Amino acid sequence: MPEIQRRKTVTVRIGNVRVGSDAPVVVQSMTNTDTADAASTIEQVAALAEAGSELVRVTVNNDEAAKAVPAIVEGLDRLGIHVPIIGDFHYNGHLLLKKYPECAKALAKYRINPGNVSIGRKDDDNFRTMIECAVENQKPVRIGVNWGSLDQALLTKLMDENSKLAQPRDARDVMLEAMCRSALDSAAAAERYGLRHDQIIISGKVSGVRDLIDVYEMLAGRCDYPLHLGLTEAGMGMKGIVASTAGLAPLLLKGIGDTIRVSLTPKPGGDRTEEVLTGQQILQSLSIRSFTPQVTACPGCGRTTSTYFQELAQQIQTYLRESMPVWRQQYPGVEELKLAVMGCVVNGPGESKHANLGISLPGTFEEPKAPVYVDGRLMTTLRGDTIVADFRKILDEYVRTHYGTSQTKEQLVEVH
Repeated sequence: MPEIQRRKTVTVRIGNVRVGSDAPVVVQSMTNTDTADAASTIEQVAALAEAGSELVRVTVNNDEAAKAVPAIVEGLDRLGIHVPIIGDFHYNGHLLLKKYPECAKALAKYRINPGNVSIGRKDDDNFRTMIECAVENQKPVRIGVNWGSLDQALLTKLMDENSKLAQPRDARDVMLEAMCRSALDSAAAAERYGLRHDQIIISGKVSGVRDLIDVYEMLAGRCDYPLHLGLTEAGMGMKGIVASTAGLAPLLLKGIGDTIRVSLTPKPGGDRTEEVLTGQQILQSLSIRSFTPQVTACPGCGRTTSTYFQELAQQIQTYLRESMPVWRQQYPGVEELKLAVMGCVVNGPGESKHANLGISLPGTFEEPKAPVYVDGRLMTTLRGDTIVADFRKILDEYVRTHYGTSQTKEQLVEVH
């Protein structure tokens, strides 16, 4: 498979994470707890980090939230969790960063929305204050433009200029131009106020898929800052997952995008980590990064009236996810593992041969046996009521023998 040629950018360091240039595309997320509730925020950040979020953003919207940030970072450190914490500021960031210097120091990056600070008006003192705090503390900044809070002065100016043209452009095109100009003008201002070129990431968040693709292609062609990709509000469930995939995939395949977030609306009480897993799956489906072993499973048809293969596929997928926190440490490279759980003889053996480990379960009216293939060759045939347990044993043994370190393999020899 041809390698995707990444867009050339500068490299930005956010705590212990590199973004841009030849660094892997980074998956990030954001908490939805009250940041002032340090215990709840620590718990959610820990869950997001365990799921694989490499950066986590928290809202810093008032005094209580700003006061809590150092305690949150310290609490995570005590748990051995060193994921960089990003502060999300709107309207009053200039006040909070100056009033709470420990907050400014504890954060790994600041997110500034140009439309919600003073830039573009008579003066840009508020924006300048935030940038000077970043310079003082040597923190990178994401200049995050959002079409829901776009700099209205700039948009009005561009709309007025457009109306005077002999052939005015479509209003949508002017709006996208305003987003790009807002991001790039703000980045230029940040550099004038002392921020280094390699301390800036930019984004242009919108809600529409086509708009997302167009605005990022425009940004990619005009700068070498790393780009943070994502719909500003993807939506809930299937709609959010499909829209995010449809928007991010074309850009990522063109090498555009250095960090991503899938902004899913969770169900009430839902699992916030779903957005992390979705982001990882988008990257893994495009063969850009690998995070967890992949299971190929057929959709089922009239040949598979039993739900047995579906249940096995679900159990194996769950088992892989639950095992990965330990496997990731013990078995380097295991995230590249490919499995196939197929439901009948039509494609079962063929798909199984293409996987590292595959099982072809008996379809309706087929002989009750399940051939297992290892690296393309028939290893054994399972029968009876213990197929799931037997297949898991084969899976565990494959992981141990193919991905274990030399020390792990020596331990296995001693055990046996």
